[in-house]
Amino acid sequence: MSVSDVSVSVIDDSTRVPLGKSKDYINASCIRIVNCGEEYFYIATQGPLLSTIDDFWQMVLENNLNVIAMITREIEGGIIKCYHYWPISLKKPLELKHFRVFLENYQILQYFIIRMFQVVEKSTGTSHSVKQLQFTKWPDHGTPASADSFIKYIRYARKSHLTGPMVVHCSAGIGRTGVFLCVDVVFCAIVKNCSVSV
Repeated sequence: MSVSDVSVSVIDDSTRVPLGKSKDYINASCIRIVNCGEEYFYIATQGPLLSTIDDFWQMVLENNLNVIAMITREIEGGIIKCYHYWPISLKKPLELKHFRVFLENYQILQYFIIRMFQVVEKSTGTSHSVKQLQFTKWPDHGTPASADSFIKYIRYARKSHLTGPMVVHCSAGIGRTGVFLCVDVVFCAIVKNCSVSV
């Protein structure tokens, strides 16, 4: 992937996601939305690059999150949109510099794939369970194949969310990701019978 494949988006320093004691950061933004007396907390990010996969998993563990909403395919139209940051096989983990990622289970549905990971920090042996939900029917610069299926996907992600912020990413982390956040908050308001000002 070259820099010219993705338009540049400036990240506000106050929303950056720091990593580790060095407070280095990953290209991601913390987003907090308060609606109907409820706070929704997300980390919106680009699809991991080959060079940032270890940082991505560090962010996941440090923020104690349990759901990754992925709204892209790895390759779309012959262009890499997101590097494969999880293991392909149930038998062989993905070995990274600081982490070992195990694919424990997966289920392929009509519009999205559910994957269950166990992420182990090599230095401490600390283990963390994460569910990845990959929506597969919304191409970049397009629309979802079915609005109903996308809403069901978002509702499933919300129901699965237990701890920490929810990580949401597409390829660049701004288009499909932003739509996911907005639709999630609006549907939560509808469920609570709250008015929504758009």
